[in-house]
Amino acid sequence: MPEDAITNETQSVPSPALSAASPKEALMERIVEAIKTCYDPEIPVDIWELGLIYRVDVSDGGDVEIDMTLTSPMCPVAGELPEQVQNAVQNAEGVTTCKIDLVWEPPWRPDMMSDVAKIQLDMF
Repeated sequence: MPEDAITNETQSVPSPALSAASPKEALMERIVEAIKTCYDPEIPVDIWELGLIYRVDVSDGGDVEIDMTLTSPMCPVAGELPEQVQNAVQNAEGVTTCKIDLVWEPPWRPDMMSDVAKIQLDMF
């Protein structure tokens, strides 16, 4: 994995106000904010906090590659949600292209959710 790729293991991104971000870091922050506008329609939590985004990689030219999954291979939005993410990220300032790869390994589990998601879903 490239050094500048982020994974969604910690489920957190530094606040722009708290860090003097490089242009690439600022772009990553805008991408994550775009991802956070996307929701699984059956769960009232954004897909970043749900842990559905496994990898975000950004090239110096603004090309973005994202590995994401769904809560289940039988998810009724399997055809729509990746496209929604692609459109949201594609519209983020500084993004040139966006490619989404829908992956199934590792399978999503509820423990992949951030604490924010667990609180929102009353799972603490």
